[in-house]
This record gives sequence, C-alpha cells and structure tokens, in this order.
Amino acid sequence: MEEEVELILDLCKEKMAQAIEHLEKELVHIRAGKASTRMLDGVMVDYYGSMTPLQQVSNISTPDARTIAVQPWEKNLIGAIEKAILNANLGFNPDNNGEIIRISVPPLTEERRKVLSKQSNAEGENAKVSIRSARKDSNDTLKKMLKTGLSEDMQKDAESLVQDMTNDFTKKVDSLLEKKNQEIFTI
Repeated sequence: MEEEVELILDLCKEKMAQAIEHLEKELVHIRAGKASTRMLDGVMVDYYGSMTPLQQVSNISTPDARTIAVQPWEKNLIGAIEKAILNANLGFNPDNNGEIIRISVPPLTEERRKVLSKQSNAEGENAKVSIRSARKDSNDTLKKMLKTGLSEDMQKDAESLVQDMTNDFTKKVDSLLEKKNQEIFTI
C-alpha cells in the first residue's frame, strides 16, 4: 500500500510540474517589448516540403534589445522563413535584405501592457486549475484506496502531502506571474 501511495504522490507531483512547465512556455510567447530569440519558438518553415522548426534552418540572435536577427543557413530559404514568421501571427513585420531577416520588436503601449498582463494572468489561472485538478485526482484515488485497505492515517497523511505540494506549486505560479508582470510593466 505504501508503494501505491508513493506512486500516487509522484504522479501528482509530475502533473503539477507539467502545469508549471506549460505556464513557462506560454509566458515566453507573451512578449514584453524586449527582443528574445524564444519569441520565434514554434515558427515552422517549409524546408524542402517538410515543416521544420526555424532554429533548425537558421541562426537566431538578438543584436540589441529591440531587434531579432534571423540568418538562414541557405540563402534560398529567406523567402520561406519570412513567410513563416508572418504566418505565425506573432505581430512582427520581418525586414528582409536578401541575406538576413531583421525583426523590430516595437515598444509596448500602456494599453497593450495591460492586455498582456491580463493574458499572462489568465495563463497563470489555467496552471492553477491544472494543479488543483491534479490534487483532486490524487485525493479521489486515495479515497478509493481507503476502501481497498489503505489505513485512514495513511490516507490523511498522503492528502496532507498532496495539499502541501499544491501550495508549493501555486506559489511557483504566483512567483512566475509576478516576474512576468514586472517584465511587462518595466519600460
């Protein structure tokens, strides 16, 4: 029984960690006015008929805080890369000089900052919902195990551990959101 309880706790922790991981990925895509190569994560380029991540067909750098530079490894890909960036709907206008693509990251208006803050808070709330869902699943499983021979003390202890995990992961979400909001509102 103890091994099964440990397994449930590990599974719960894993689900909560995945919620945090997902939140971090989503927050990267919410741009805070400062150029980052990770803004182009997820951009797929048509590379000889197969969709390939942009980082696999070019070198991506940030020469300054407001610019992203994309240097394709093959010059004939420059048009496909430009098209892929436009199709990714990131709100960027790539500038192609025939050898390199430059993307200017425009400064944010106060209104846009508020929208981005709301968006990041919504992502944080989704992460918290996932964390609470993992807690509920674990607690339900523990209650079912009570009927199959798990002692009440072990069940209560395990539920207490699940709640502690929930609190820890919720604090991580809050800290990630606070950091992102600070980043958004820093001019």
